[in-house]
Amino acid sequence: MLRVVAVDAGTTSVRALATDLDGTVIDVATRQLAQSYPQPGWVEQDATEILTHVDETLEELAYRLRLAGDDIAVIGITNQRETTVAIDRADGRVLAPAIVWQDRRTAPMCAALVDDGHAPLLRAKTGLTADPYFSATKMRWLVEHGVLDDARDPGLCTIDSLVCWHLTGGVEGGAYVTDPTNASRTLLYDLDAGAWSEELCALFGVPVRTLAEVRPSCGVIGAVPDDLVPGVEDVEVSGILGDQQAALLGQRCTRPGMVKATFGTGAFLLAMAGPDRPADVDGLLTTVAWDLGEAGGRAFALEGSAFVAGAAIQWLVDGLGVLATAREAGRLAASVPDAGGAAFVPALAGLGSPWWDADARGALTGLSRGITRAHVARAVVDALSFEARAILEAMRDGGVSPAELRVDGGATQMAVLCQSLADGARVAVRRPTSLEATAVGAALCAALGIGVTTLPELEASWGAEAAFDPADPAATDAEYASWLDAVGRARTLAASGAPR
Repeated sequence: MLRVVAVDAGTTSVRALATDLDGTVIDVATRQLAQSYPQPGWVEQDATEILTHVDETLEELAYRLRLAGDDIAVIGITNQRETTVAIDRADGRVLAPAIVWQDRRTAPMCAALVDDGHAPLLRAKTGLTADPYFSATKMRWLVEHGVLDDARDPGLCTIDSLVCWHLTGGVEGGAYVTDPTNASRTLLYDLDAGAWSEELCALFGVPVRTLAEVRPSCGVIGAVPDDLVPGVEDVEVSGILGDQQAALLGQRCTRPGMVKATFGTGAFLLAMAGPDRPADVDGLLTTVAWDLGEAGGRAFALEGSAFVAGAAIQWLVDGLGVLATAREAGRLAASVPDAGGAAFVPALAGLGSPWWDADARGALTGLSRGITRAHVARAVVDALSFEARAILEAMRDGGVSPAELRVDGGATQMAVLCQSLADGARVAVRRPTSLEATAVGAALCAALGIGVTTLPELEASWGAEAAFDPADPAATDAEYASWLDAVGRARTLAASGAPR
């Protein structure tokens, strides 16, 4: 049978996933991806490790598919979006560690942009805000530190471009391309013109020639060379979507007003806005949802981005030893009725929507002698729910009132999280039959690109595995108010210049 494959180059892992033509997951191969923290606020990855894992997972998946008698029809790519890498396209060298989207080293640059009065221009052109989250200041940092100086054909790109270039031939004629979903996360892409902005490239000191060609998200880009990955010879690459936009498609949020929430390393809520750019909303980002070309055209979305979600649970494991494994979080959090007065501010990498405070740092407040590790786990899980609630409230202020919220990502396996979100945000929460919405979305985009399915067919194939309806919100409202107070205290502490 024909299978569609997605390469998902995420923040903590690289995966190759196979689906059938309606998005049902058939098989997946995974490799964990290391992160390094060379200085406070810095987060880096080895981009060569990403490419090695891409090849390994594709080869492993292709082998198992062959054993099952299946053929790969096409490959789609999805990726952690703002992470930035410098390469020399002449010889294939990765010139420096990839700067991960969570990295905060360029916060002073962003503050200077605001002080110099550039924030309105950035908002008008890109729909974004001046924050180190986005790629442009990472690219500027690489240029200023001489990373490109000895490159014959330098490239500054996001991970989708690196993976696509590699899979379509690399130095032997690989396609150095990106799509609007990734380009629109750089602070260099003009949303209205649908192209790189020479004005913004000059502002950030990023040579336009180093950037990837922007093509539609959906459509054939190139084919995998014969000698690269056994089992995928000559298979076409036919789609690119940034991870959160891929999840939007994977959740079949194709009509204006539909909203999805992905709880991965961070938490990201996207509201489909339709073919016209929506008015900007305070605290939210305006971004490209996708450009499906002939398969569905261009669409925009409003986005709320929280930098830390599942990463906070992993921090309880790796950093504090409160949990033995991340899987323990849901059971432990559900073992207590509430956090016992404790509140966790998940600003381990600053705060995203709706505050956009790069200087904020995490806090655990309201501690007493009666607080146990179960209460700490509950405080962290509740914080994930509260982050999403704050974003949903900003969306409602902007006129988006969803009838339901479609959730995905590993953390949504925790019923306690889904119910807390339904109660506090007063919205029906629906969890799909597969939580792999990001990779599924990339696979579906690739399938659309070669015409083996249609958007109406995909819309009809979505189904919910579990539903969480709002209950009495009174207790949750009180806890949310306490949490907002803790957020305010954490921001005040950071602003006071206290040691961090």
